[in-house]
Amino acid sequence: MNSNIMEEKLAWFKENEKPEVVLLIADDPQKMKLLIAWSNTEVSWKEEPTDCTSDRESEIWQWLWDHAQYNPEELQTKGAASPMGFEKRMEFLIGNRLIYPDGTIHSFVQRYLREKVLQLFQTTGKTKKAKL
Repeated sequence: MNSNIMEEKLAWFKENEKPEVVLLIADDPQKMKLLIAWSNTEVSWKEEPTDCTSDRESEIWQWLWDHAQYNPEELQTKGAASPMGFEKRMEFLIGNRLIYPDGTIHSFVQRYLREKVLQLFQTTGKTKKAKL
């Protein structure tokens, strides 16, 4: 078995995203930092994956994550995350399918984060113009 099977199974989750999950992180800067750090952390698939023997959505999701490899210390550092509660925040992000085991993040969440950044730039731009 190769990573094509994993990519195929993962594609189903990406095609069936729900926009409501954005509300889970909208007012949580720590989770937002981890989301951004996740997309900048090296993630790979295990060399010799097992077969996925289930058709259940939750079991396929768990199977995918069982085959993902990443360095938690690197993620903690990049996300400026305290070791206290790090695992729980990761379980939250994984369980709510906000991050994917290929190193990407939920597309609606990604759009939300980009919109937040654009709002920051617009606010900063207005402030600078007012001072001139």
